[in-house]
Amino acid sequence: MQLEFRGANGEVTGSRHLLHVNGMTLLMDCGMYQGRRDEEREKNNNFGFKAEDVDAVLLSHAHIDHSGNLPNLLKQGFNGPIYCTKATKDLLEYMLGDSAHIQEREAEWLNKRKKKRGEEDLIQPLYTQEDVLETLKLLQVLDYDSCIEIFPGIKACYREAGHILGSALIELYVQDKSDGRSKKFVFSGDLGRPNMPLIRDPYQVKEADVLMIESTYGNRLHESLLEAEDKLAKVINDTVARGGRLLIPAFSLGRTQELVVSIHKLMNEEKIVHLPIYVDSPLSVNLTQVFQKHLDILDEAVQKNFLDKDQDPFGFECVSYVRSVEESKALNDIKTPMIIISSSGMVEHGRILHHLRNAIEDHRNSLLIVGYQAKNTLGRKLIEGFKEVKIFGEPHMVKMEIHVMNAYSAHADRSDLLNYISKVERLGKIVLVHGEEESSQDLKLALHANGFEDVVIPDFGDRLDF
Repeated sequence: MQLEFRGANGEVTGSRHLLHVNGMTLLMDCGMYQGRRDEEREKNNNFGFKAEDVDAVLLSHAHIDHSGNLPNLLKQGFNGPIYCTKATKDLLEYMLGDSAHIQEREAEWLNKRKKKRGEEDLIQPLYTQEDVLETLKLLQVLDYDSCIEIFPGIKACYREAGHILGSALIELYVQDKSDGRSKKFVFSGDLGRPNMPLIRDPYQVKEADVLMIESTYGNRLHESLLEAEDKLAKVINDTVARGGRLLIPAFSLGRTQELVVSIHKLMNEEKIVHLPIYVDSPLSVNLTQVFQKHLDILDEAVQKNFLDKDQDPFGFECVSYVRSVEESKALNDIKTPMIIISSSGMVEHGRILHHLRNAIEDHRNSLLIVGYQAKNTLGRKLIEGFKEVKIFGEPHMVKMEIHVMNAYSAHADRSDLLNYISKVERLGKIVLVHGEEESSQDLKLALHANGFEDVVIPDFGDRLDF
């Protein structure tokens, strides 16, 4: 067996890992690299392997940094099965469609600029809506906790990863023809946190010859969720008392739904005043409908707090879901306090930028950052305390209050990762991926201190035999 690393090495985007075994090539995730435009185009177009050589894709979940390059894989020659959970399949219809729309619009915008400059080398979108439709045809559903033989001598089992709706960690049982040994390979995908209010706890793996696990927060600890709910309530109530509005940039998948449920719970408990909440993102609206379709696989806390009381956790009298541009623009004319939850989560694209431009220079308003902010993003600059930032190319003074909460992170933190790994009763090699260099290195040192000696942090392009 051999692992080959082609993404999310020394960074937290573009997850792609090849497993070569028994003459077959399996691709674990096919994520889109997200960063500076010139790097994006280069890294997303060049896989570092031939797409037609991949026999199957095993997809952990629907986040774009894990799934977003699938249509491009097809364009370059892949035509095998793509395994995922039922909820992931339903989410991908919207996630990949939205991604294609962004690719098409960006290519159109760049080409207009090129034509004005007299340039003839026009940009092609990474993929189109038609490519997405072809991709969706290849999706094959694996139910949680059911194991199937995907190729002779290779059996796959999908388990709850606890990260987002439909997320899975992948167990592969292999009868390795090269040495005749039976081996178990485990890929965590993005590993979630225990005791979160929306998604079930991660399945605990009992043994693995190789555990390939994410390390996004390998050097950081999250706030407790109970403290976070109190902090969220305080930020809301303080902003309302000033007569301001609260903006929350949030990823459309996962974070938006968690926030809606938490705010709903706080209102039920009379911990915050009742005020309008606007979820301003067509994608978020569509994805929330998928959550409503899969209530049966959500955490038991959702059952206790809402379903047992015949309440829809995502739909109540104070929340409105905004689709049209006209409705979104109209929010800026409302002068009374409100909460606006809008994408993108790193404050780089989407409707949140328009709301931020209108709110950032008013001291009554607040911005609440609840997710990971990558280097060089506007969100990162705001949490680092920049006094002036550019929005749509124009400078704006930062006068609104900036708050940061990492308790809503859907990723396991350092303590969660160490605790999870320590509970694997028989463990061989540990491979750390999906983490910035400092995070992965710190987690490796912590694992060494806890008695785990065989820990590897691969670089892009590395190959690992086992």
